[in-house]
Formats: sequence, structure tokens, C-alpha cells
Amino acid sequence: MNKFLSTTCLAACSGVLILGMTVSSASANEWPTDDIRLVVPYAPGGTTDVLSRRVADLLQQELDTNVIVENRPGAGSTVGTGRLARGGRDAGHTILMASPGHTIGAAIYPDLSYDPVEDFVFLQNMIDIPNVMVVPASSPYESVIEFVEAAQEENMTFSHSGVGSSIHMSGELFKTLTDTNMTAVPFAGSGAALPALLGGDVDVSFENMPTVLSHIRSGDLRALAVTSAERSEYLPDVPTLAEIGEHNLDQFITTAWFGLIAHNSFSEEAQSVMQEALAKVMEREEFLDFAEQLGAEPGQVSGEEFKQFIIAEVERWDGVAQQAGISQ
Repeated sequence: MNKFLSTTCLAACSGVLILGMTVSSASANEWPTDDIRLVVPYAPGGTTDVLSRRVADLLQQELDTNVIVENRPGAGSTVGTGRLARGGRDAGHTILMASPGHTIGAAIYPDLSYDPVEDFVFLQNMIDIPNVMVVPASSPYESVIEFVEAAQEENMTFSHSGVGSSIHMSGELFKTLTDTNMTAVPFAGSGAALPALLGGDVDVSFENMPTVLSHIRSGDLRALAVTSAERSEYLPDVPTLAEIGEHNLDQFITTAWFGLIAHNSFSEEAQSVMQEALAKVMEREEFLDFAEQLGAEPGQVSGEEFKQFIIAEVERWDGVAQQAGISQ
């Protein structure tokens, strides 16, 4: 009898042990099971990099795992994005901070090795930053309509931070819609372009809000319009181009957006965990304060809605690039 009880107890205890090992094993397989890499497809120091590092810090706290930022710049973000598209064994723990370069690159680099839509999953749009149509304080133009009418009669110059940047493509879109005479003047980044604008060496720019906001407030630059769908709370008296409407400008709505994507092999579990964590990050005061410093609005789309936004952006910039004859 005692032997029977001992055998029964041993079997029961073994079952408990096996069950415990199974539960432990299941827990061990929950995503993430390794450090997360956040790829920045630009050099350190720019908006994409600074945003990525802030998000990485907050995401690390939410997921209780290391989030390592890795810069892989080159060819308007296509080098880092191309590496992500190739996948590999670390793709299940790698995310990338995409920006307008993701959709513009598809338009101006005809030989890309990846599909900007089908090779990725779209996790969360983090922030949207309006571009601002600005002229030097010495400019004779007080409104967008005045500028358009002048630019239809004489050639104007607009500065930008590099071929394929959102600043460059905003200028080309404006030129296409309004049928104006405008020549693009490229610079090696906004830091180099800004002095030319402030000095009146170029007529106009469609700069990112963070670059020009302090100069608008100081009176060194005059803001004619913002490029977002709604007026910016940081420049409430400045109209949107779409609001002005004339000269096809009702079609002009664009922002410098920044959002996280992953390889299309990213598991559904990983997507779910990541999106939940990102939603919490975007509610945190540290994130909202940072967005305010940039003159940005928190992103509104994720998952399938984010994907549809990307599809529309690829189509839009492809049309602009073809009309402007831009190809790399």
C-alpha cells in the first residue's frame, strides 16, 4: 500500500514538474526573446535619429528589454531599408524608423531591390511634422497667391536639403500644382540651406517646422502657409495651402511623417506586442513633450491604415517625380 502511494505520488509530482516546465517554456517563448534593434536609415543627429532614440528609451521601459539604435544611412534611407527588406535571422527583432524617404525613394530610385509596401509590415505612425512655406523677411510677397502670381511670370528659386527630401518634393509638388516657374537649389542638409534662405539668396522654401519655427517667431522669416491638412497649433494664424485652395492648392496636403515598420516576416505576436507598447509610449508625457518641441502632432494611423497611407504616398510621389523628371 505504501509502495502504491509512493508510486502515485511520484507520478503526480512528475506531472506537476512537467507542467511547470511546459509553462516555463511557454513563457520563455513570448516575444521579445532577444534585444530589439531599431534601425535609423539616416546619419546621427537629424530628426529621425533624435526621435528614434527618444522612442527607444521609452520602448525599452515598456517592454523591459534592450532597444538598441543602429544608424545605417545612405541613398535617401534606401540602404538601411534595403537591408531590413532582405530579412535574415534577426528580422524578428528588428524595426526601422521610416519617414517620407521610404515612399519618395520608391519614386526616384527605379532599381530598388525591395517593394516599399509588400516587403514590410507597418506598425505605427509616431509623429507628423508640417512643412512650412517660408520666404525671407525681405521678400515682397505677403501671401501665397502673391507668390504664385509672381512665379507664373518670372523664375523663382527654392532651397531644399537634398534630392528626394520631403522639403524638395514639397517644392516640386507646389511647382506642379500651380504651374509656376521654380528652380530647385539643393544644399547638403537644412543646416546649410537655412542661411541662404535667411539671406535672401533663394526666394522660398518648404522647410520642416522645427528648422524654421524660431526664425518665424523672431521675424527673420515670413510663413505664408503650412502643408498639413489642418492649421498648426504652433502657427495658428498661418493658413494651410489646402485652405487657400486656388491654383490647385486644395490638393496640397503633406507632412514629414515618421513611423515604425518591420520586415514582413515579423510575427503577429510581435506586431501585437509592439503596437500595444507603442500606444503606451505615445501616451507618455515625455513623448508628448518631445513632439511639442518639434512642432509635431502624434501619429494617428497604425497597421492596415498605416499601410494604406504608404500606398497612397508612393503613388503620389511617383507622379510628382515623373512630372519633375527626378530619378537617381
